[in-house]
Amino acid sequence: MNINFDRNERLKANFHIALEAVLANKLRSLLTALGIIFGVAAVIAMLAIGNGAQQEILEQIRLVGVNNIVITPVVNQIEENLAEESDLEEERGKFSPGLKLSDVESIMKTIPGIKKISPEIVLETNLVKSGIRRSAKLVGVTPAYFEVLDFKLREGKMFTESNLLLGAPVCIIGRSVQTKFFSKENPIGKMIKSGNQWLEVIGVMEERLVSEQSISKLGIRDFNMDVYVPIQTMLIRFKNRDLVTGAAVLDGEQLTTNTDPNYHQIDKIVVQVEESESLNPTAEVISKLLERRHMMVVDFEITIPELLLKQQQRTQNIFNIVLGAIAGISLLVGGIGIMNIMLASVMERIKEIGLRLSLGAKKSDIVNQFLFEAVMISITGGIIGVILGILLAHLVSTFGDFPTIITLPSILLSFGVAATVGLVFGIAPARKAAMQDPITSLRYE
Repeated sequence: MNINFDRNERLKANFHIALEAVLANKLRSLLTALGIIFGVAAVIAMLAIGNGAQQEILEQIRLVGVNNIVITPVVNQIEENLAEESDLEEERGKFSPGLKLSDVESIMKTIPGIKKISPEIVLETNLVKSGIRRSAKLVGVTPAYFEVLDFKLREGKMFTESNLLLGAPVCIIGRSVQTKFFSKENPIGKMIKSGNQWLEVIGVMEERLVSEQSISKLGIRDFNMDVYVPIQTMLIRFKNRDLVTGAAVLDGEQLTTNTDPNYHQIDKIVVQVEESESLNPTAEVISKLLERRHMMVVDFEITIPELLLKQQQRTQNIFNIVLGAIAGISLLVGGIGIMNIMLASVMERIKEIGLRLSLGAKKSDIVNQFLFEAVMISITGGIIGVILGILLAHLVSTFGDFPTIITLPSILLSFGVAATVGLVFGIAPARKAAMQDPITSLRYE
């Protein structure tokens, strides 16, 4: 018991001596800690930027859906052909029907491993109710659309089979549409006019937050201002481009003068596969299937957003590792700076060390004193570095328009590394101080 008490008293005394030494040389202690300060700040800021980028990529993957293949039409293709007249006539003979519902059925029946398939038709429209008029997107979909993109209903119900078969005048509205047109009433069962058609609201979507970066990078829209109708309702009651194309086939003049260059019945097809490993092979098979159905005219484009985003994520991970290594080097340099200053401090205080040893201090007391000094400098630098790192992360987020996420593990990691650096690089100076001969130290000039 007495031994433990004596040991604790010695540690307290050594701590107070080290604290007095650090406070007596405030400027030197601050300059010694600069490497630790900037190293810790760099680690926290870089991890915050990396976490923000990772979160943004994960959010983008959630927006485009998991294991999805996106097929979009290509319109307004301008092609210069310098062939002979006979070749031109042959080229004019080629005709693609474009993306159609029959393509959707063919993909679903022919290709194995497909979980869901969602066709989509988008039409610019104007919504009217109670004297309020607002532009919006009218989207013709099937119930699979909401499952593929993980959209959830806030209230109401989903389209039924009879809604799809009969092309019923029903709709599901986005959250912003509800706020704009039904702010003081429950929209379920109410009517809203889209273009020349009145639609009954049967459901309201949960709000879907989409950043401007995601809109520009992924080519998606603000889903909250969408009005969703059964895809047959869109084709029967609003617009079916396939009918226009059929007429154009019968009349070559109409084909060349058609004011709407988009002859595709479907604006987008999203195919969801069972396994991520099947994304590329399935996309290749779909491409070959559609080429044959479209008379070998490639008027569609196939993309795999998840793979593109995962490649971006891998690039970001490499970038984060490089930045973390650079920040780690800063901490290493800071540790070397602490060791150099502490070694210089030992040489300056040889007489003090000799006096303590001659008065009965043990070598362990000298070691503890200098270790306490090194650790105090590194911990103080770590605290300042944490504050500076958090400030830098907020500045990047505010002025750089870049998301940053500061996590507790990143703070604990950087702070723990700072304390460890002080301990490790303080051992050598502490041992050198403890090995001094008391008589030689007292005579040192």
